[in-house]
Amino acid sequence: MNLVVDGGNTRFKVGLFSGVDLQEKFLFSSAPELFSYLAHQQADRALVSTVKFSGEEILNKITASKKYLLTHTLPLPIKVQYQTPQSLGVDRIAAACGVASLFPGQDCLAIDAGTCINYELVTGEGNYMGGGISPGLSMRLKAMHTFTERLPEVPLDEFTPLVGQTTESCMQSGVLHGTVAEIEGVIERYREKYPHIRAVLCGGDTNFFENRLKQPIFAAPDLVLVGLNRILLHNAQL
Repeated sequence: MNLVVDGGNTRFKVGLFSGVDLQEKFLFSSAPELFSYLAHQQADRALVSTVKFSGEEILNKITASKKYLLTHTLPLPIKVQYQTPQSLGVDRIAAACGVASLFPGQDCLAIDAGTCINYELVTGEGNYMGGGISPGLSMRLKAMHTFTERLPEVPLDEFTPLVGQTTESCMQSGVLHGTVAEIEGVIERYREKYPHIRAVLCGGDTNFFENRLKQPIFAAPDLVLVGLNRILLHNAQL
């Protein structure tokens, strides 16, 4: 059994894989919850990826015969064509490996919609080229409240209409529908250069976008976990 941990900006995700098949996944809102789970879990192999919490501390809580921490120096199943690989976020690496694993031999654009929206381009030759980063939905709402005097802090609302009729709903509409337009526009720009590119959506805000995007898109909520497992399998074979 393979165990992978994805430590994001707001929560931890754990995936249990048998080969390439995801058997179970778990979400934890805090490190103590994660550690409590790991104390009772054994695996043959494990990989930890974290953007915020100490990866070494998580790794030390895992019982497995082979354990790895994802960094830019760990061997990958894709070729990284990135000018500053040492600054490349491990969540971005995992999404790129995930999309290359799901759609080998195809030009792909992974769109990870979470705290930030990450765009990751992987060519059909297995080259990770880079992409783009923009603010996520919650970050955009919080920024308007933080950097203005009178705009309130408002929550996300999945059922926000296009035409807002209160200040709160106008903020929600501008953020949600504006971000939908951004994602559609980015996909279209990539499609101009890569006509057969496959767009793959993942991340915590997938549900806000998958039924609103007019561009053809494949929703893969577990893409990062799939990518982490693919990296784990790659290293186990070395």
